[in-house]
Amino acid sequence: MTHPRGAAAPFFSLVLVLAAALSLAGCGGRATTHHKPGTTHEEAGGSSGTLLPARDESGHRLREVPAATAPTVRVEVRPDSEGGWNVHLTVERFRFTPDSTGGAALPGRGHARLLADGRETARLYGAWGYVPPGVRTLTVRLHADDHTAWAVAGAPVQATVRLDGTPAASAPPTPLPSATGTATTAPPTPLPSATGTATTAPPTPLPSDTGRTVTLTITGKTVQPPPDRIELKKGERLTLRVTGDRADTLHVHGYDRELPLSPGVPATLTLTADRTGLFEVETHDSGLLLTQLVVR
Repeated sequence: MTHPRGAAAPFFSLVLVLAAALSLAGCGGRATTHHKPGTTHEEAGGSSGTLLPARDESGHRLREVPAATAPTVRVEVRPDSEGGWNVHLTVERFRFTPDSTGGAALPGRGHARLLADGRETARLYGAWGYVPPGVRTLTVRLHADDHTAWAVAGAPVQATVRLDGTPAASAPPTPLPSATGTATTAPPTPLPSATGTATTAPPTPLPSDTGRTVTLTITGKTVQPPPDRIELKKGERLTLRVTGDRADTLHVHGYDRELPLSPGVPATLTLTADRTGLFEVETHDSGLLLTQLVVR
């Protein structure tokens, strides 16, 4: 049986297409490491830092990075009116990336895990969390997207705070094996006072006849007082006085109020809290969270 002239050409093209598809599928047709579009295969392999043989209490490998570029975390706690504790994290050289959890370990990205009395209880994909009543010691640890724990000098990047009003140093630390097998512990961070409120947390502004006035200062990526929640009653007036070291724009979410900021010049924004809920106050260009308004 003869074939029409040129019939072999389509068959040869089909073979090339199949070969190309197989090569794209990877060796043996196995899927490549999960990673977000736009990242390289080296990034997808989680090559950031040095993967140590040591593991934390939950079995996660430690990923060593230099102290100069390592992320940091600070934790503040405040009693919740319905019991338990509201937790606020302040991080540096770190960004929460819930959309890429389970992917590659990229520098300065990931999530936080809460350990209540040494037991892992929750993950945080943002700055705020909650701890139920009965917990005595809270540890917050930073993890990469591939679930390894960021570490410096063989110790996890973490912060620990006591919730019963006694110094954290009095509680026996849980040692973690370092890369050489010796026990290492992370240094403590600011502790709650005898009333259970973190000593570094700014006081809640007091109301006056003209409402409340909150003064904030921005220096680089640092906000003073540190970001906290301001509780307001519906209909209460609030005045924000903000001084920054660079040109930027302050934005009150939910109220759609904006205020231009000039370097070194105090700026004032006054609003009436006529909407209930939780509203963030941040800067547009630098993306800093200045405070949160809780209106009830």
